[in-house]
Amino acid sequence: MLASVWLYRLYDVAQEIDLDKVEQLLAGAKPITRLRLSKVSPKSMHFKNPPVTIELGESTLKVLDTELPAVVTARVYDLGVVTVLLRLNLPTQYTYRELKKLAVNLAVTEKLEPIFWSHLETVRNELRTALVAENYEGFVEDFTIFYFREWRHEWDPVPLLLGEDSEVSAEVRQETLKYRFAYSDDFTIITWESAIVYDPSGSSDIPDLLEFASAQLLELRYYDNVLETELERMYDAIQEADKRRHYLRLNRYRRITRQLLELVAEITEITGRIQNALRVTEDVFYARVYAAALKIFRVKEWAEGIAEKVSVIERSYAMLSDEIVTQRFLVLETAIVLLFIIEIIIGLLIW
Repeated sequence: MLASVWLYRLYDVAQEIDLDKVEQLLAGAKPITRLRLSKVSPKSMHFKNPPVTIELGESTLKVLDTELPAVVTARVYDLGVVTVLLRLNLPTQYTYRELKKLAVNLAVTEKLEPIFWSHLETVRNELRTALVAENYEGFVEDFTIFYFREWRHEWDPVPLLLGEDSEVSAEVRQETLKYRFAYSDDFTIITWESAIVYDPSGSSDIPDLLEFASAQLLELRYYDNVLETELERMYDAIQEADKRRHYLRLNRYRRITRQLLELVAEITEITGRIQNALRVTEDVFYARVYAAALKIFRVKEWAEGIAEKVSVIERSYAMLSDEIVTQRFLVLETAIVLLFIIEIIIGLLIW
C-alpha cells in the first residue's frame, strides 16, 4: 500500500505573525519554504501572503503496537495560526484492514496530543519575537487526510472518513461521499473532519488547500468568540454607566463608543484579511475543491455570524452616539434658559 495518514492540528497563537521575521529567525537553522501549489500557476491560486512551511524533522510513532515513521512539519500563517502536521508513512505491506483499524483508533485517541503540543511549543519559542499580540486561548482545529498514491476499487472509503468500523445506512454513506471530486485518474472526498486524497503524482496541492480552509475557519471561530465576549462587556458597561449621574454617565458613554468604534474597525480589517487570504482566479477544479471545503466547514456561516455581531455593535454605537448628542442639546438648552433667566433678573435689579 502506497499511503500515508496526515494528522493536522491548527492552533490560534497570536493576533498576527510577521512572516518576514519568521524567515529571518529561521534562516539557516531549519529548512523553510513558502507555500506554493505545484500543479497550477501562481496566478491561478493567489495567496496574498503565503504561509511559511518549517521542516521539524522525522521521528517514529507507536500506534496500535506498530512503529510508524513520521515526518513532522509546521506551517505558520500571518493570520496568527500555526499548523503542526504529523505525516505517518504506512509500510508497503500495510493492508486495508489494518488501515481501517488505524482510522478508528485515530478518531478517538488523545495520546498524540502531547506530541502535537510539544512541537507547537518548539515553534512558538523559536518564533516568539515574530508573534504579534501572542495569546493562546485554546482554539484548535483538527483534520485528518488519508493520502493514497494507489487505490483499489474494493477499498471502502467510508470507514476511513468516519473513523467507524460498523455498518452505516445508505443515507449516511451517501452524505459521507457527497463531496467527491476527480480531475483525471485521481479523486478527493471531503468531510467535516477528514478527507481521502488519491493522487498517483504525490502532489500535496489538495491537502494544502484543505489546510488553508481549516486555518480560515479557525480564525473566524476565534474572532466570533472575541465579538461574543466584547458584546457581553458592552452590555455590562452600558448597564453600569446607566447607574451613574448624568455627567459621569455621558463620559462613560463616550468611552464606550470610542472602544466600540475601534473594535469594529479592527474586526472588519481582520475578517477581511481572513476571507481574502486566498484568491482562486483560473483553475476550475481547485476552485471547486476549495469552495466545497469552505462550504463543508461552514465558513460562510461563521463569517455571517461575525457580520451580525458587528452590526449589533454598530447599532449600539449609533444609539449611544444619539444619546450623547441628545444630552448635549439638553445641556445647551438648559444653559440658554438659565442665561435668559439671569438676564431677566439682572434687568429687573437694574430697573
